[in-house]
Amino acid sequence: MRSYELTTGRTFAVNFDHGDDFFPTLAKFCQQNGFRHGYIPMFIAGFAEAEIVGACEKIEDPEAPVWSKVHLTGVEAMGCGTIAYDAATDSVLPHIHTSLGEKARSATGHTSHLLSARVQFLVEMLVVEVTAPSMTRPQHPDLYDVPLLTFGA
Repeated sequence: MRSYELTTGRTFAVNFDHGDDFFPTLAKFCQQNGFRHGYIPMFIAGFAEAEIVGACEKIEDPEAPVWSKVHLTGVEAMGCGTIAYDAATDSVLPHIHTSLGEKARSATGHTSHLLSARVQFLVEMLVVEVTAPSMTRPQHPDLYDVPLLTFGA
């Protein structure tokens, strides 16, 4: 277990527009505001379509990460996550988890890691900047190359 005291900076309320592509829009927000590290304590959203991590087939190695995806349409969503920074590419590395309910299927629910989404009507999001320590997401070869959140230099 590791723990770190965070120094927070600015707090933003962000609205995405109908038709926006979730991750490029989040990256644009970060770039426009000089935002590199932080967390999303919550968001609510309507997505015309979304892809999340999931599998329907038998998973051969239950300890390994799942890399396949599930495609959903017409969902209401809520979620949260962290935003780390990659200096090599000068880009943010968000890690978002979400619970989605399919409107046309009695709000049948799915919860997983968000891979992509296209906004339907809205995303209402709170974003909190972390000014210290820095947050990065290096891959860990001993853990299937999973990129894990790391704090400090």
